[in-house]
Amino acid sequence: MNAHRSAAPAERAAVEQGHTVTAEGVLDRLGVDAGRGLSDEQAALRVARSGPNRRIRPRRVTFWSVLREESTEPMILLLLAVAVLYGVWGKLEDTVAIVVIIAVVVLVEVFTEYRAKAAIASLSRLSAPSAPVLRDGRVREVPTEDLAPGDVLVLRAGERLAADARLIESVGLRVDESVLTGESMPADKHADQILPSDAPLGQRSNLVFAGTTVAAGRARAVVVATGTSTEIGRIAGLVTEAKPPRTALQQAMRDLARWLAWLAMAFSVLVPLVGLLGGQPWREMILTGLTLAFATIPEELPIIISMVLGLGSYRLARRHVLIKRLRAAEALGTITVIATDKTGTLTENRMTVSHLAAGAVEPLGTAPDPAQRNLLALAAACTDATLVHQDDTVHVLGDPTDVALLEAAERNGALTGEPGGVAGTLVAEHPFDTDRKIMSAVYRRDGGNDGELLLIAKGAPEAVLARCAHRLVDGRAEALTGEDRELERERVDRMAAQGMRVIALATRTLSGGAAARDEAEAELTLAGYAGLSDPPRPGAADAVEAMRGAGIRVVMITGDHPDTARAIAAQIGLDGTGSLLTGPEIDELDEDALAEAAARTTLFARTSPEHKLRLVRALHARREIVAVTGDGVNDTPALAQADVGIAMGASGTDVAREAADLVLADDDFATTTRAVREGRQLFDNLRKGVRYYLACKVALIATAASGVALGLPVPFTPIQIVVMEMFMDIAGSATFAAEPAESDTMNRSPRDPRRPFLDRGLVTAIFTSGATLFAAVTAVYLGAIWTGAPVDAAQTLAFTSWMVGYLALAWVMRSERTPLARLGLWSNGFLPLWTLVTAAALAIIMTVPALRAALHLTTLTGGQWLLAISVPIAAVVWIDLAKFRPARKAS
Repeated sequence: MNAHRSAAPAERAAVEQGHTVTAEGVLDRLGVDAGRGLSDEQAALRVARSGPNRRIRPRRVTFWSVLREESTEPMILLLLAVAVLYGVWGKLEDTVAIVVIIAVVVLVEVFTEYRAKAAIASLSRLSAPSAPVLRDGRVREVPTEDLAPGDVLVLRAGERLAADARLIESVGLRVDESVLTGESMPADKHADQILPSDAPLGQRSNLVFAGTTVAAGRARAVVVATGTSTEIGRIAGLVTEAKPPRTALQQAMRDLARWLAWLAMAFSVLVPLVGLLGGQPWREMILTGLTLAFATIPEELPIIISMVLGLGSYRLARRHVLIKRLRAAEALGTITVIATDKTGTLTENRMTVSHLAAGAVEPLGTAPDPAQRNLLALAAACTDATLVHQDDTVHVLGDPTDVALLEAAERNGALTGEPGGVAGTLVAEHPFDTDRKIMSAVYRRDGGNDGELLLIAKGAPEAVLARCAHRLVDGRAEALTGEDRELERERVDRMAAQGMRVIALATRTLSGGAAARDEAEAELTLAGYAGLSDPPRPGAADAVEAMRGAGIRVVMITGDHPDTARAIAAQIGLDGTGSLLTGPEIDELDEDALAEAAARTTLFARTSPEHKLRLVRALHARREIVAVTGDGVNDTPALAQADVGIAMGASGTDVAREAADLVLADDDFATTTRAVREGRQLFDNLRKGVRYYLACKVALIATAASGVALGLPVPFTPIQIVVMEMFMDIAGSATFAAEPAESDTMNRSPRDPRRPFLDRGLVTAIFTSGATLFAAVTAVYLGAIWTGAPVDAAQTLAFTSWMVGYLALAWVMRSERTPLARLGLWSNGFLPLWTLVTAAALAIIMTVPALRAALHLTTLTGGQWLLAISVPIAAVVWIDLAKFRPARKAS
């Protein structure tokens, strides 16, 4: 039922008339206290009444839906046709055997496909969005599906609205509503407005809407509509989530499978035709042709890539890397440059205020003096950080710099309103802007003169200094001379050279009330600086070295001071003394000059998001494959432009996470290294799986064709071919999806994405490996025929040799460069298990008379068993021995 129709009358009134009454009126109608929000029990009751807050019905992956889909596949229908013909032309027991095998084949393929699809579907659940909500008086992160009318949202820059809401309070709030109104400029929002009932959607400035994005400012708002009751929900209705588009490799596999299917069909017609011309029984040849078509058409190729990509992506998710788009899993192995942030990615994102400069630069001790406490109070009053309660813990949510300043102020008693502290009411806020590199807050101080306001500004030292006309010296404001400015710059440089992030703080008294932003932020008085330390992550240096060994260049792009960038770079193994470009220097370069500079520069400082985007384009001009890390609203253009956009999951904004291809749940650069390793492993495993699978197909076709070409019966009966296909498909789809990375995975250059998947090396490996298996099985079969053995005995030897040979081939094709002795027998847990299953199945088939008869097999002597086992194993050994040759550097 539509959530809007099922809402309670008070909630429905709030939905329809929320913009026409005061915020207090909406809160009364919804029965919620703005200071406490809903309780979990109240929210659950309202969600039960209005329905989950979703506009899109998730695609459900069930075993039965996959079973229904697989049961109608053309190959299964073809096999059923074989069963029917067996019933018409042969014996009833043959038909029963075929049907039983069909059921096993279908169940195996259904389980394989279901496992892959379920793994892919689970990725969306792992990365499900949440929103900061006031519940029981505490701000908590709540899944957006659990939002209910009456929930109080905490809004900050970068949040994507999950529901329609009436503003309760707002400071400098601007919202991008282009998805609803088409307006490219963010709309100003104000909580204290009351609008007429016929106000157009784009002019409802006291409401915020689901699907829109907070561009700047902060606010609190009470939810008035969820799900299909929202404005965007009314437009879209409840629709089923779109099926993810095929990746480039998935499409390539489908195209390859389609082309190979025609080739397999041609051989499936040619082999019986040659047999008929050679005098073979026509019924047997027709059954053989149909069965060959089933066994050789490569319908498993798309399943193999789904298995490899799906399970690989799920493994990444368990390692704190959430894949949002499968194409990113493919592209990870091709990255040549990683453009990374400094704060929170290369560093611990554990910023602490280590030094304060309210005069001389001094460490922040346990008992700060009044001047330091005043500086902390100013800093805390000019932040967007918010206290959040989650899982019985309290943490501060917001930009790491703001979080550090607020925590330091609280820890050192600078929030108590004592002398020097800021006690007052926030009346205006000018949000941080990457172009201005400054933010400011305007307060009406308690006990101050009427009409007199205090402005506090915080930002990059050069930006704040440029707006200062005075500085505090021993508590008195003195004019700031040119010589003073130079001394201040030198002080900032000394702090930055120690690896600190330096934040300048300034104030101004506004006598005539609130002024326009640029006017208010002029003629400031410099109060001092806060030096924040953010140590490098323990694994950052190792991760940078690992990237270098993998042929990937790491560049740091930061908004920090150049000396801060150099200090951190030196600690993590980047060149801290080499070339460095700043944002203003980038502005002076044209596109060609920037491309040249980007090719040789490792550090970029004092950059804006526009610079980051230009750098990505410059690297693309050099034909680099670029990964970009980002966390803010303004990083989204670069994230979208990159070949792989990597958003921060812990500190990133909703907009950044939405624009990215993958999300680092722990914001750790070392996790990026694991992602690259997994990306390379995914491609390697896919390549190995396809190589093995097609080699077996080549061997099967060649073995069947050779017997007919020599005027002999096909080495396998149709029912034997069906059984062989079943065992081979399981090995092909599951073995290589479970294969761990080879030891040299991160010692090779990135893969060239322009290189075709089916390149010369892969084609050569397919045919040489297939020829090896073909030679082994055919030698056993022909040897038996030419020594006078009956046809059924020869076919039994061929069948047994194949069952041994396909497994031996899987063992030696597990790796491309590492010999089996170095891999270890148990590094892939599936293959030893499947070897035992195959051996047990073969033993049961050969010892149970009914099964042996159903598959047209005979008993074998000890010597024949030795021959059937030893020949295929001996034949494939050369493939493993060849890996001991010195390998060339992979490209």
